[in-house]
Amino acid sequence: MKTRFRRLVVLSALTSMTLFGSISCAFAEVTLGAILPLTGTSASIGEDQRRGIELAVEDINAKGGVAGQRLKVVVEDSAGSPVTGLNAVRKLTQVNKVPLVVGDFSSSVTIPVGQYLVKNNLVHINISGTSADVRKIGKSSYSVIGLDDLSARFSAEDVWKLGYRKVAFIAPDGAYGQGMSEQFKNAFEKLGGKVVAKVLYTSGQPSYRRELEQISRSAPDAYVYTSYGQDAIVLNRESWDLGLSKTPWYGMYLTMALADSPAQYTNGQLGMELSGMAQKTAGQSYNDSYQQQFHEKPRSVYGSYAYDSIMLAAAAIDKAHDASPAALVTAMHSVAPQFTGITGTLNLDADNQRQSQPYLKVKALDGEPVAR
Repeated sequence: MKTRFRRLVVLSALTSMTLFGSISCAFAEVTLGAILPLTGTSASIGEDQRRGIELAVEDINAKGGVAGQRLKVVVEDSAGSPVTGLNAVRKLTQVNKVPLVVGDFSSSVTIPVGQYLVKNNLVHINISGTSADVRKIGKSSYSVIGLDDLSARFSAEDVWKLGYRKVAFIAPDGAYGQGMSEQFKNAFEKLGGKVVAKVLYTSGQPSYRRELEQISRSAPDAYVYTSYGQDAIVLNRESWDLGLSKTPWYGMYLTMALADSPAQYTNGQLGMELSGMAQKTAGQSYNDSYQQQFHEKPRSVYGSYAYDSIMLAAAAIDKAHDASPAALVTAMHSVAPQFTGITGTLNLDADNQRQSQPYLKVKALDGEPVAR
């Protein structure tokens, strides 16, 4: 943890010395911002996203930078908190003078951060928030990831094909969990299934035994859940202790639930996951660079979406030959809709949201999601 903070401080110190707009200087740099959960329950995925951004910056600068200048990204920690996220975006825009910010991981932080940027005529790129409310952020907010309507429909169809007709649904209470619950229920019941019980839990609690015991009384064919970080550890451990893991479990975005949970609690779980590598050649290059630099496999698929967000921003700056806020807003409007990155072609609709999203059917094996 200390090493992570030290790296963040050094990165911020280096980038903060050069304010955006000093393009006449021989050593001028274009500075962008990122807000990620580097601490808190989603810190592991936040670090993975930070690494994706780091790799993107290195790739861009190795090819000459953007608009003839080196690219820098100032990364701020949201700690998974909307209040902290708003403080971070104010610092990035008012102190670092960035014209564009990517992030956060969770919808509950992403939405207020995006709204702040849109209100101030700046660009926002959503890298992993999937709540349907992301669609309402505003005209200068763009998503490189599909929203809950796409993932819920895919999951509902998958659960139905697996033969489950009555399911209990578990998710964190908040924009993401509420939206996912509603979207999944609508899609599943259209197929003829039924959500017989639902729990939207308060994140950060030491135990969810009461909630688990409550939904177990509905005797579902399967438990459908989405969780991450410490919450996922607690849910998986206590469902194991209570014997609920004898009933099938299906994880939406299964990687999040597996990232920190011991394998003994999750082996055999089924689920779905984002496909982070729609472009095989570029995707393999990303994986190779990641392992070479960080000495481990990518922790999740979310780093690849963070990578694509920076590549998209760079493409817009190159298109405009300028990184001023007004120029970047205009350039994004023409570049973003059909931008192709390692996660595929965005194919954005009128609200700047993906109309299609590649997903994978997976299962948990020794703590890792594998194709099924």
